[in-house]
Amino acid sequence: MIGAINAETGETNVAYDIDGSKSSIPDLAKRWKEQGQNWLVVAESNYGEGSAREHAALQPRYLGGQIILSKSFARIHETNLKKQGVVPLTFADESDYDKIQACDSVGTVGLYDVLQNGGKGDITLKVTKQDGETFDVPVKHTLSKNQCGFILAGSALNLLAKRGQMPTQS
Repeated sequence: MIGAINAETGETNVAYDIDGSKSSIPDLAKRWKEQGQNWLVVAESNYGEGSAREHAALQPRYLGGQIILSKSFARIHETNLKKQGVVPLTFADESDYDKIQACDSVGTVGLYDVLQNGGKGDITLKVTKQDGETFDVPVKHTLSKNQCGFILAGSALNLLAKRGQMPTQS
């Protein structure tokens, strides 16, 4: 993500924390991971295009990213995110992209239910602006039952490792 351009400022590889401090994207993600702060990426179209395949999906997961919200995804990258336990979501209405700004707080409504129900159901994001104003952003997902299992386990590899464990005998 170090090549990402901040849509609000035009700066490359720059993100702002809720307190207004400026950091590189990886540095802010590391800080949030250390603080136990969940985070998401809000991106434009074809997120993940030309990526380094698995590593491009592994980085957000490793740094504590939970969700990538985009106008659209590069097909293979979307699948790789799911395998890494990161939830890829798309805007139901692409114009909602322009409503979310740096330092907004975002919560999910319905995500856990969708994951528990094997991909069935709807997800909405509740966005809270710094002035306290809130609004909902409907989003879409393409999560299958198996992919929901990957995400709940933290990754496909975690799920496979868990399934492969045999009970120990005393």
